[in-house]
This record gives sequence, structure tokens and C-alpha cells, in this order.
Amino acid sequence: MNRNGRSGSSRLRSVFFSVFFIAVSIAAVGAIGSARATKEGSRPDAAARRPYHSQMTHDKISPWLIEHTTNGQQAEFFVVLADQTDLSGAAALGTKAEKGRYVYDALRNKSKATQTPILQWLRDRGIEHQSFYIVNAILVTGTREIAEALAARPDVARVEGNPLIKNILLQPDVIAGAPLPAQRPDTIEPGIAYTHAPDVWALGFRGQGITVGGGDTGERWTHNALKPQYRGWDGVVADHNYNWHDSIHDSIGNPCGNDSPFPCDDIGHGTHTIGTAIGDDGTGNQIGMAPLAKWIGCRNMDQGNGTPARYLECMEWFLAPYPIGGGQGDPLRAPDITVNAWHCPPSEGCSVDTLQAAVEAQAAAGILMVVGADSAGPNCSTMENPPSIYAASYTVGALNTGTDNVSSFSSRGPVIIDGSNRIKPDISAPGTNIRSSYNGSDNDYASLSGTSMATPHIAGAMALLWCARPELRHNISGSRAVLNEAAFFLAYKQCGTPGPPNNVVGWGRVDILAAVGSPSPTPTASSTPTPSPTATATATPSVTPTATARPTPTARPNATPRPRPTPAPRPSP
Repeated sequence: MNRNGRSGSSRLRSVFFSVFFIAVSIAAVGAIGSARATKEGSRPDAAARRPYHSQMTHDKISPWLIEHTTNGQQAEFFVVLADQTDLSGAAALGTKAEKGRYVYDALRNKSKATQTPILQWLRDRGIEHQSFYIVNAILVTGTREIAEALAARPDVARVEGNPLIKNILLQPDVIAGAPLPAQRPDTIEPGIAYTHAPDVWALGFRGQGITVGGGDTGERWTHNALKPQYRGWDGVVADHNYNWHDSIHDSIGNPCGNDSPFPCDDIGHGTHTIGTAIGDDGTGNQIGMAPLAKWIGCRNMDQGNGTPARYLECMEWFLAPYPIGGGQGDPLRAPDITVNAWHCPPSEGCSVDTLQAAVEAQAAAGILMVVGADSAGPNCSTMENPPSIYAASYTVGALNTGTDNVSSFSSRGPVIIDGSNRIKPDISAPGTNIRSSYNGSDNDYASLSGTSMATPHIAGAMALLWCARPELRHNISGSRAVLNEAAFFLAYKQCGTPGPPNNVVGWGRVDILAAVGSPSPTPTASSTPTPSPTATATATPSVTPTATARPTPTARPNATPRPRPTPAPRPSP
């Protein structure tokens, strides 16, 4: 009995100790898990520091910013929100005024609705920032930790740098000869004549009622060839409100200073380009394509040095100009066309897509953004810098003035940097030895060469087209089609198929008389240009076109466009 009693007691003790051991083990494991959870829970950024989340955050930050925020350094960067504005509704609107108001309101409303939490976060921490709406983004000055914290937010799409971009404006845009004071040419400038602009003037169309905006190094507004056409000059007094903006706020030693309250050009490039678009002093210096058009200006470069923020600030101002010193923007005062002879190279840290939404917003608002092709030719696929690469940019290549030979420096397509294989440039114009206004004095002129010089020829040509054919005004895609179809085609075989269009000169050399005389296009409400057909890049060294150069053509009052084969469509990039 005793044995049976001891045996039963032993079994009970074994069961008890087994249960106790299991309970202690479970408790120990729970304690360890709880301790780990407590330790991680005590760090507010624990989730962001887990490997998966850390990699996602890192992937949102541009390489330039990673490089420029090492060792606790601060840098300027854009926090680009994931929720960008859908502007497709502007396509159904029939006037520029309606398009401009719609786009302005839509962009502003989106930024106000989505940026508030981030702006409050930045204000609470005393972090320097600037809000933009033309692209739903915020410019921030901060460290890598701040960039990572913002990139970890689900409402942030990406974080991109704001690098200093050095536009080398005098290479190849070199002054060919010293300007002569009070110089008077015997004839209209050769580049202007070669486009047939004087023949359009003879029909009574000189750009009346059209406003061209110059985004550049500024403008010497008192220049004799520019002052009569400045929108802020009424012949007696000047009013720079809504007509001028300076996006240079932090330069050192700039001759124009910072936030200039009146148009000022710190190097001469902007004075030259706007002169080719609209310049005429009334006493023999017929340097501009559309001499009765008006102009306004925004300085986006500090002696050639730009940043994405400076570029965006000017594009935002062009969309809805505001008074000197700031204030409410007015889209009804926006220009019809803008001249853009600047670039933002990815090689210098500019992200490929930073500026794209801003270019597309201007197109949606009925503003034609004319952009110079890069000056990195003659090889194929040297068109790689925003904004020249975008479908919404009307990109201009350069020809040797007086001939139909492409300039060696003019960049070629196709565009491969964004994977689009897009044909660029869109069209070409004279770009060598272009004589225009300069900033040394009010009667200073200089001869420069570059795609920068070809660009304003196309801006002025579109001003003439819209003056002569008001039914095309602010139909961006239709107007581009008319100018393209009327161009004198040059079948270059380099860099892909000869076209039209092709990756050397686009649709060819502009012929504004043919465009003015061509029949109306099929009406369309779209403000987004149709992308070019796909081209296959080749490394063919020859750049000789099948069309031979011709002397300055004579006027054709009833010119009609040459037939063009319909290019095969391709999906939008």
C-alpha cells in the first residue's frame, strides 16, 4: 500500500514539474518577445529602419541627394507628392482663358489639399521650405535624415535634388564679332528672311495680339529693339507688375543683384533670344520674327547658372503672372508662347522627370513652350536633357543660316534617356551667326550661334501663325501640326529613318509663309502634342541630307504644304 501510495505521489510530482516547466518556458519566451517589442516600440522610426522599409525609402531618394547629404551635410531637395493633378479636363475647353483658369485652379486646389500635413511637419521643426503648385512638390533644405523621414511617407512619390546647373551659354553660343554701336544692316537679318517671315509681314501679320515670354538670363528692357514691344511699357511709363519676375534670390556679385524689380539681363543671352523672337527698333534693325508681338520676361539663370527650383518658379509665374514682390497670380495675363534656351542635365543631377509635369501644365493651359535642342551634337541620342526631351516641349534644332545643312552642334535623337525612343527635335530653324540685341547698351547688337538662337525663330513663327490664323490660337497640337507639315523637309538618314520626321532636323526647316497659307487642320480640343513615331537609332556617321541646300527662297503668297506620308502611330511614352 505504501509503495502504491509513493508511486502515485511520484507520478503527481512528475506531472506538476512538467506543467511548471512548460509554463516557465512560455513565460520566458513571452518576456523576450515583449522586451523586443518594447525596445522597437520605443523608436518612432522603427518601421522605417526595418530592411524592407529602409530599401523602399532609399529607392525614393535621388542619387544626387544621397551624394550631397553625406556626413550630415544639408542640401536642397524636392519632396514630390504622389497625388499629382489630372489636367485632362482642360482639353475640352475652347479658349486659352478657360484653359488657363481651369489649369491654375486645379493645380492650386490640389496642392492646398495635399501638402498641408507635410508643410505643418516642416513648420513644426523649423525646416526651410517653399511650396510649388505647377508640380505638386515642396522644396526643402535639410539633412539626409529629414529626406529619409519625408521619403518614408506614403503620400510622397520621390525626393529629388535641386542641383546647380551650369548652362555654358557661350559654348557654342560664341560671339562672332564685336557689336558695332548704332549698327544698321542693309537688309532684314538673313535668318529671319530664310523663314519667309517678311512675306507674312507683307500680308499684314506681324504678331499683333500675341505675347511671348522669355525664360532666360533676363532682358535689357530699355534696348531700342525691345522697349516698344515690352508689355509693361505704354509709351510713357513702365509698369513691371505681371510683366517681369526674377527667380534669382541668392546670387553673390551678380550685376542685376537679387529679386530685381525691373527687367535686367546679367549676361546678354536673354536679350539676344527675345530679340530674335520680337525685336525691331523701327530704324533698320529688323532682328525679330514677329515685330509687333509683345514680350514679358522671367530671369531663371544667374549668369547662366540655373536650378530646377529657379526653372519651376519661372514656369509657375508664366502660368499665372503676379506683381513684383508676390501676390495673387492671374492666368489671364499668361503669355501665349515661351522661349526656353536653357537645360537641366541629368549628368549634373537634374532628375529626368522633375520638370515634366510643369511643361505639360503649360501645354494644358494653352501656352506653347518652345525649347532649344541641346548643343551636344553631332552624335545620335545626344538629346538627353530636360526640357528638350519631353513630348510636350516643341523642340528646335539648328541649321547653318542660309542653308539647309544641320549645324554640327545641334543635338540629335532619338531620346533614350527616359526609355521613350522619342523622335527629337520637332522642327529646325537658322542657328548660326544670328545677329540680335545684346545687353551692353540700348543699341548693342551681337552675333551668336547655337540652338539657343534657333529657338526664338520658332517662337516668333508661331506668333505670326496665330496672328494670321486666329482659329489656331491655343490649339497647341493643331498649331504644331500646321507648322510641321509646312516645313521644308530634309531627309536626313542619320540616327534612324529619314522620316518625316527624323532625328536630325525633325520635320525640317520652318517655312512660316507656307504655314500661314496652308488649309486649316482638323479641329481638336487637345492641348497635348501627339508624340512622334518611334525611330531606331543607328550610328551612321553621314549627316548629309538627301535634299540639297537652296538659296533664300522667294515669296509664295498662296503656298500650300507639301504632301507628307502619315507616320505610323506608337503608344505614348
